[in-house]
Amino acid sequence: MNGNHRQLKRTAAFAAVLLLFLFLCWGLWATGFLEVIHSPEEMQEYIQRFAPYSHAVFFLLQLISVIVAPIPSNLTTVAGGLLFGAGVSFLITAFAVILGSAIVFLLSRSIGQPFTQRFISGRSWERYGEVIRKKRDVFLFLAFLFPFFPDDLLCIMAGLTDISFRRFLILVILGRPWGLLAAAAVGGSVVSIPWWGMALIGVGGLLFFLVVLRYGDRLEEQIIGHLSEPKPRKT
Repeated sequence: MNGNHRQLKRTAAFAAVLLLFLFLCWGLWATGFLEVIHSPEEMQEYIQRFAPYSHAVFFLLQLISVIVAPIPSNLTTVAGGLLFGAGVSFLITAFAVILGSAIVFLLSRSIGQPFTQRFISGRSWERYGEVIRKKRDVFLFLAFLFPFFPDDLLCIMAGLTDISFRRFLILVILGRPWGLLAAAAVGGSVVSIPWWGMALIGVGGLLFFLVVLRYGDRLEEQIIGHLSEPKPRKT
């Protein structure tokens, strides 16, 4: 009986998530957002149409960008930087992304793997599932840190592991805001990075990621061992 009740609750939760997803997609289409999604300048004009509620609309877009994964949050952050400036765009985006990550994680954990797998392709499970299980904290932190990983997808998959919500939230807070800060700075004209500079940053980040992923456990053991060694007493 308990098993049937649990299954019924997960089915209801899955139906609610699916309806929410469809409603958000419809709202984005109906308001014309999908037509401007590939241009920060046009996105800026779209957000500005909702003045004096532009800040609230921008926050909602950033929150939706986490739940509806195809929306590039870095691109919308650039648009926010153009409209509000780097500081305001970053603060709104960081709060929205952290909150959205927490919502996605909790939704994934509540509906369970059989339903969650319907939102994730088999290729993604093969690519990320095993490494999340083996190097969970290290991989999630690095994936959140670098912008070329599907952060929102990994939040869904993290909800199916045994990681605690508090630990997951700490990793999100430590890892996700940095790429958003760079995007807000670019949009706010605080920094201007040429294409070759972005390429060098990407290659350097990838090499750093591979090294830490390969030797992360060993480095972690050495650091813990060093910190746990008793200090010699002074005579």
